[in-house]
Amino acid sequence: MHDSPTGPRGSRKRWELRGRSALLVLASFAGGLALLFLVLEQRPGGGWRALDIAVGALASLALLLRRRAPVAVGLLLAVVAAFCATAGVANYVALFAVARSRRIELAFVVALADVAGALAFWLLYPANSELSLTVVVNTAIALAVVAWGALQQKQQDLVAVYRDRAVRIERERELRAEQIQMAERTRIARDMHDSVAHYMSLIALYAGGLEVAGAHAKDVGPTAATIRTTAISALDELRTVIGMLRDGTLAVPQATRHERTVRGLVDEARQAGQLVVAHLDDDAVREAGPAAEEAYRILQEGLTNARKHAPGALVTVDVRRDGGDVLVTVTNPVDDNAPVLPGSGAGLLGLAERVGALGGTVRHEIVGRGDGGSGEFRLRGRVPQR
Repeated sequence: MHDSPTGPRGSRKRWELRGRSALLVLASFAGGLALLFLVLEQRPGGGWRALDIAVGALASLALLLRRRAPVAVGLLLAVVAAFCATAGVANYVALFAVARSRRIELAFVVALADVAGALAFWLLYPANSELSLTVVVNTAIALAVVAWGALQQKQQDLVAVYRDRAVRIERERELRAEQIQMAERTRIARDMHDSVAHYMSLIALYAGGLEVAGAHAKDVGPTAATIRTTAISALDELRTVIGMLRDGTLAVPQATRHERTVRGLVDEARQAGQLVVAHLDDDAVREAGPAAEEAYRILQEGLTNARKHAPGALVTVDVRRDGGDVLVTVTNPVDDNAPVLPGSGAGLLGLAERVGALGGTVRHEIVGRGDGGSGEFRLRGRVPQR
């Protein structure tokens, strides 16, 4: 939580800046007085001394404007220091303000004005030192002040750069975290979509069987129990994902996971009454890891689509190794006149994205459709082993 400019911390900072400025003005004026009374051998006397002290005080007070107009204040004090001994410290303080906040070229211009002012002061009071010593000393002081101010400016710029970089890195880290969270939420949503659609299609299949059997059904109890169990599983999946999305906990609890295998999926479909002919390669079925998970998803989507769009039709499943890949093919006849369950097609799109992230492909097509309106829907996925 940041303090506002009008808050306690902002007010304290303003008072600290004011206190530093006041100390700087007093120190500059004290240095000018020391230069007048302790350093110079030839100095103004009488009324000129009083005028020198008054002008030096005003020159020191002008330092309060050094942040707003450093170049103007620096040039003005360079001119004042050419005639006023007590301004001989304030002008170099103003030079430091220029070197610390403006381009180095402007700082050298003000430094040259200070050296010229020192020469003008020597013309008024030549007994203080030799001309060469005046030039050397004032040039050295001006160059040292410019170098010190420029170094302070570079350090200030580096601090600002590092601060901006830290803020940018923190912002990028937060953005990455949000992107990861959104990607995980999308993955969970797709996972739940596939699972719930699978359970709902099974329930529809069981219910369709009961509807066809009608009053002549002898084993209504086990079928109804199976429908109830499947519905509970679907509700558990929905409850899990809603809880995760509401609480922000993106890790799927291990208690909700069950072992998902291609054989188990085929057996489950057959128990529900779906006609499935499966050709399963033992090497491909025994594989574990991301490839096995995506092969399971491809088969789950294929069986679910068959139950939706071709209820009662024979489904052919083929899972085998093809080089270093697992190839999954699900085919079923399609009849435009057959009743279908609603679907959005999001499952196939999400499936293609997930498998594509592993370097695989998912394709689906309707082949063999003639004038009679019938054909064959084929879902084929290739998942590389890693």
